[in-house]
Amino acid sequence: MAFISTEYYTRLEQARGPRPSREVLAGLARALRLTDAERAHLHHLAGAPPAPPPGPPREVRQSILDLLERLPQAAAFVTSATLEVLAWNELAAALMEDFSALPRRDRNLVRRAFLGPRHGGRRLYGVSDADDFARHAARRLRAAAARYPDSPEVTGLVDELLAKSPEFARLWAAHEVAAGPTLCKTFQHPLVGPITVNCDALDIIDRDQQVVIYTAVPGSPSEEALRLLAVIGTQRMDAPR
Repeated sequence: MAFISTEYYTRLEQARGPRPSREVLAGLARALRLTDAERAHLHHLAGAPPAPPPGPPREVRQSILDLLERLPQAAAFVTSATLEVLAWNELAAALMEDFSALPRRDRNLVRRAFLGPRHGGRRLYGVSDADDFARHAARRLRAAAARYPDSPEVTGLVDELLAKSPEFARLWAAHEVAAGPTLCKTFQHPLVGPITVNCDALDIIDRDQQVVIYTAVPGSPSEEALRLLAVIGTQRMDAPR
């Protein structure tokens, strides 16, 4: 419901009423079941731009979850605007780590890039572009902070990183926002050795999320390593049976 009278709504349609508030426009958008794009257009027509969203969306569409499972030969996962891993398939867990065993805060790749943990001295799963990724992550987080200025989650993450990571503080102070794509990287996996993958990222614009897909060149040793990982899963090969 819009919680406005029929008479007031009629005056609005005829441009005879006072400029509606954001609250009135939000009520109209709910009553008319407008999409996000239609809601934003309504606000702009009324001369009252919509308020910034409260925080990065975390719910992943079912169709995207289904897509992850239909990529058994690729390591695929979904990240939020703050690079929190929201969903993943089994091969992504085997290549990187079992995200289901982590609390939500530890699934954030920005936090893990700058604050660890580091296993065997390896930063961020032993990936070859870990330093470049850290710079990319700082840029992504700056862009998210601009889109969600009132989000306690975003501001809290930025404050934590500024307080605990001199590297992040230096990158944050540089005010960089543009980042080029990483097309290829190599993981130093503790069980199967080096795995070189091609990297593709697909934007989910309406959710401010990304699907990240890692694939190996067909017929390469890395493809064989990924196949082996698909069999091993997240289990330890040296674990007692």
